[in-house]
Amino acid sequence: MTIETHQPPAGREAPDWLWYIGVPVAGVVLWLVYGQLIPFSEWATGLFPVERDSHTGEAIAFFLYDVPKVLLLLTGIVFITGVLRSWFSPEKTRAILAGKREIWGYPLAALLGVLTPFCSCSSVPLFIGFVSAGIPLGVTFSFLIAGPLVGPVGLGLLYALVGWKIATIYLVFGFSIATVAGYVLGRMRLERYLQDWVREMNAGPVGDLPEERLTLVDRLKVGMEQVREIVGKVWIWVLVGIGIGAAIHGYVPEAMMLKIMGGEAWWSVPAAVVVGVPMYTNAAGVIPIVEALLGKGAALGTTLAFMMSVIALSLPEMVILKQVLSYRLIAIFIAVVSAGILATGFLFNAIL
Repeated sequence: MTIETHQPPAGREAPDWLWYIGVPVAGVVLWLVYGQLIPFSEWATGLFPVERDSHTGEAIAFFLYDVPKVLLLLTGIVFITGVLRSWFSPEKTRAILAGKREIWGYPLAALLGVLTPFCSCSSVPLFIGFVSAGIPLGVTFSFLIAGPLVGPVGLGLLYALVGWKIATIYLVFGFSIATVAGYVLGRMRLERYLQDWVREMNAGPVGDLPEERLTLVDRLKVGMEQVREIVGKVWIWVLVGIGIGAAIHGYVPEAMMLKIMGGEAWWSVPAAVVVGVPMYTNAAGVIPIVEALLGKGAALGTTLAFMMSVIALSLPEMVILKQVLSYRLIAIFIAVVSAGILATGFLFNAIL
């Protein structure tokens, strides 16, 4: 598969000035729409014959907010990475990050994730953009893990909840898990387990002109073509994944979780991970649950393992990732990250 800049029939091609004006205007419109998603979701939820504070009302509001949010992020990020890719082909990108220099890609990607205020599903668009741009798979995994795991929102709330010492330890462990897990996954050379269309995209040239001859409008067209191709493939699975997450979000079995994780039995840490993986919420949403668990006497390591699994290994995230990764690669990703989470949980329980 090649990424081509399709040329409209003669007489119908948009003039260059329209691209120069249209793209910034579209960007501003998307940004304004993004800023109105919360009031829109609240207004739209009010149109349904359900109580807003009910389980069903929570699920509907979550779905109506998260679907346009993720689709807007996906569209904008894929467009930007598509344009940037016209300057940095997969071959150039891999060359820059190859050999000794590649080792720095993992902590840098993890750092980018720490500074990015996205939940797991919102981090997926950036992950897809990085993968389609030919950035090494392990490096992209470091970002995908760190983004939701130790993002600024959840970290700030954790500082307020448990104090700076424990929050700092959590930051160090989360950053280390993302860096080391990305490195391990990168060393395993798992690119062959990407979906066929992603591998073909990385193998093909960018555009139908030599890179040095592409004009700015040509590059903008490459970005639009990336949006058409990538968003067109995954949008339905965004709806499915977030639909699952909305159902779980609206019906969180908090009483059951308190029962499972209220003690310090050896099996509480793996149980916390097993319970957390099928769930879906962002860091801000899981912090109140963490606070309730700690208040009920749950061990800190068990509680943090639960928090990590919820925001780093959510089921909706895996549904969306399936459009980029094979089942085998998803299973390997879950196994490596789960090992890091379990180690963190057991260690925290042992030393605190």
